Amino acid sequence: MEDARAYEELRVGFTAAVSHELRTPLARLMALLESASLPDTDTEDLLEQARTEVEQMRALVDDILFLSELESGREVVSLGTTQALPVLEEIRDRFADRAERADVSVVLDVAPDTELPLRRRMLQVVAENLADNAIRYAGPRTTLTLRARPGLFEVEDDGSGVDEAEAPRLFERFYRTDRARASRGTGLGLAIVKHVVTSAGGQVEASTGPGLRVTCSFP
Repeated sequence: MEDARAYEELRVGFTAAVSHELRTPLARLMALLESASLPDTDTEDLLEQARTEVEQMRALVDDILFLSELESGREVVSLGTTQALPVLEEIRDRFADRAERADVSVVLDVAPDTELPLRRRMLQVVAENLADNAIRYAGPRTTLTLRARPGLFEVEDDGSGVDEAEAPRLFERFYRTDRARASRGTGLGLAIVKHVVTSAGGQVEASTGPGLRVTCSFP
């Protein structure tokens, strides 16, 4: 009975949080569409802003559906092992333009034969979300390191970091630090990382000072 009550409270709370997170871009979208009907408006600019809001909502819905699949067991997390270096090289290259615009240098610290106990897609999900988070918040003139050792995957930056008290909360759904509230992130990236890692029997933790380090360790 207690488990059922706790689950229901979690479900209701998650539904309320999702509704809140969708309401903001929807309100901005409606305001943009109403402005587009006014005379002498820059329609192209308003349409571009509206497109950004729609993309934000789509990203949020995609993350919600993916997290739901993880929790229901429809997405298999750990099935064999994956060589880390090719995946991390691919992600470094994919994020190169974004990192350059943010003035963040991305480096790899990976032994060629390192394997991690995750499916390739799940390793991509973890690495992409952690890299995205670091590039988004580390700040200019910083270095982001993607590090892999047997049983360990770590993403570390030497940026501004977060308050020590906030570090344990980074993996909560929709939790944002004060600095992150103005960002376009969905607020689910690190929650997805935690779910993937723990589903594979691992642990994830964040530490700060200076910068931010997220460590994923596997048995």
